[in-house]
Amino acid sequence: MRDKPAELSPTQFRALGHELVDRIAELLAGIGDRPVAPETTPARIRALIGGAGVPEQGEDPQEILRSAADLLFDHSTFNGHPRFFGYITSSASPIGALADLLAASVNANVGAWQLSPVATEIERQTVRWVAELIGFPAASGGILVSGGNMANMVCLMAAIRAKANWDMRKLGATSEKRLVLYASQDVHTWLEKGADLCGLGLDSVRSVAVDSNRAMRIDDLRRQIAADRQAGHQPAVVVGTAGSVGIGAIDPLPEIARLCADEELWFHVDGAYGAPAAMLDDAPPALEAIGLADSVAVDPHKWLYAPIEAGCALVRDPDLLHDAFVFHPPYYRFEGAAEDPPTNFHEWGPQNTRGFRALKVWATIRQVGREGYRRMIGDDVALSRAMFDEASRHPEIEALTQSLSIATFRYVPPDLVDRRHDDETSAYLNDLNGELLRRLQRQGRVYVSNAVLGGVFALRACIVNFRTEADDAQSAVTESVRIGAEIDREMRVKL
Repeated sequence: MRDKPAELSPTQFRALGHELVDRIAELLAGIGDRPVAPETTPARIRALIGGAGVPEQGEDPQEILRSAADLLFDHSTFNGHPRFFGYITSSASPIGALADLLAASVNANVGAWQLSPVATEIERQTVRWVAELIGFPAASGGILVSGGNMANMVCLMAAIRAKANWDMRKLGATSEKRLVLYASQDVHTWLEKGADLCGLGLDSVRSVAVDSNRAMRIDDLRRQIAADRQAGHQPAVVVGTAGSVGIGAIDPLPEIARLCADEELWFHVDGAYGAPAAMLDDAPPALEAIGLADSVAVDPHKWLYAPIEAGCALVRDPDLLHDAFVFHPPYYRFEGAAEDPPTNFHEWGPQNTRGFRALKVWATIRQVGREGYRRMIGDDVALSRAMFDEASRHPEIEALTQSLSIATFRYVPPDLVDRRHDDETSAYLNDLNGELLRRLQRQGRVYVSNAVLGGVFALRACIVNFRTEADDAQSAVTESVRIGAEIDREMRVKL
């Protein structure tokens, strides 16, 4: 019998699994008592891990898991912490974590139906459920990918293939006419990456002006489209954002949909963050237009509370998504009955070998249900509004914006309120709030990020976390007041 260093006996596996699950359960039960983030440095972390080369001899699996758990529990930034408000990464559902263990144990390759019969059908159902939850046609084509960047780029690839009036697969992105993409100036940087990777070049991206709410201005969009047609270019895709990364702004999606229909352009919605809010009874009216888009990107690992990684690309016409990626190399023969053809996901996206991402999303949706999502997303929005109201009540805090579940504000010493827009004072406040952000993240009681609004450096708090309570949301403001005053005193002394 051969030696199998990677194998565990059933008894070993049970013992290791039970011990690890018990430790994870203790972590989740007390996660709010831990610092949100460690105060550490790359050098310290590297020293803890050790810098030796590949071990010549194998180690005890129990000690490996124990040391890995110690490292992760004591030196991680916890996006599942009730006071983690930085960026848009949700607390992950515990059932999703267990589903990931199950998926990894079966180790399905969800690139071909024959290699993953059940996993493929679960992914197909999961994609359909995500579409239904956000109000997109359930008969659309879709695939799960790593996250928002890839979901948006997959949709972009389908869009430019559909809108190019030449054989792009054969000839590439070369043409007498330039395909042009339009998005607001606050669009996520995925669009620049996508234009670069697709060979269109950054000169193909048009930045559309925004209004006072940071939403796309339709008049400027219409003007730029007309100018590009006059210049001999080929307008192709308009990206509407359903919840910007900075402040949660929503572009005027219904108006964009009408304009795209009139101009025969592809209408894509970047709903990576905000699309799930369309489920709410009091959802922003603009989100109803998600159902009118040609494609949508949404991240289940954001506001559907699935563990990382999980992004979803949805295209209204399934054939256009399939046509953008399908190849038939001779070394792949994954066929089925004509009356019941299998779905081979390697034909629907950029990957061939694909992990079973869908199980954690599928399990979470089954546990939560549509009504559960309405309650949790609604609570996140309500807590963000409460945070903004709390900021408004403090004379030392300037409350700036609130949209969806993102609030922005900054610390302003009371004696500088009347002068906060002066150039010198504005620069001082930006420096003060930049240092405030660093200390908030370093001290580990609350974790916020930042936004820059018309030259104003703001603290930004995003709530996509079913563990967050009212006192957690309030702490973001009270900690900003306390630490902001300390920093102001120190900086005044230096001045």
